[in-house]
Amino acid sequence: MSKAYTSTLIRDQFELIAPLLPPAKPGGRPRSVCLWAVLNAILYLVKHGCTWRDLPSDFPAWQTVYTDYRTWVNDGTWEAIHDRLRAWVRVSEGRPESPSEVILDSRSVATAPMVHRAVGFDAAQKTKGRKHHGVVDTLGLMMAVVITAASVTERAGGKQVLQKLHQMGAAMARIDLVWVDGGYSGFKFIQWTMDTLGWIVEVVLRPKEVKGVVLVKKRWIVERTFGWLRWSRRLVQDYEQLPENSEAMVKIAMIRIMVRRLA
Repeated sequence: MSKAYTSTLIRDQFELIAPLLPPAKPGGRPRSVCLWAVLNAILYLVKHGCTWRDLPSDFPAWQTVYTDYRTWVNDGTWEAIHDRLRAWVRVSEGRPESPSEVILDSRSVATAPMVHRAVGFDAAQKTKGRKHHGVVDTLGLMMAVVITAASVTERAGGKQVLQKLHQMGAAMARIDLVWVDGGYSGFKFIQWTMDTLGWIVEVVLRPKEVKGVVLVKKRWIVERTFGWLRWSRRLVQDYEQLPENSEAMVKIAMIRIMVRRLA
């Protein structure tokens, strides 16, 4: 095992995740690399923001770590771990696995200079990069995330992420209310959500008479979640060439937060 870092999983935390990892493929040589060490290397990269090649030498070889990371992106392992941990956290808080109401919002994140795919300019936030469209529950846990160019409007991205959430089927069967800010107001978006998904949209506006920082009903929850993600230096700027890697990094950051709650 590598030495302990602030991102390192303790044994109890790893034992929660271990059964959710895919088994070694049949045939060939037995696995010689410790998955605990691989997970810790990936969490180190997300938490501390280094490059793959700059992972400390006490972790397995970066090529091995990256291969497992990409395999788990492609086969849905990260999504499966994320969704299972979220269900466990909700149950531990005395909530059903499926929420009845969710909050939708987005944030624009600047991309690194070498990133060119799915990159645009958000005129409102004056940011060149990508937009993270996220849906969270009332505990602030991520339900679904979609990464687009920053030039994609909130309503267009909102449709994508809500559609993705709806496609989770029975796991999201209790949802009937979506809280949004003024960027999602408008008859067409609200009507689309009701007709296509069967969900009600509730727009919450910031009080006009209040100046400075103010907690807006429900909206503060998703803003807090975006703040949690900024604890992971890999997410302060978008360094990923592929949007699906950006999405995976968000889920890995949330996995670290949830597993620390559980153990």
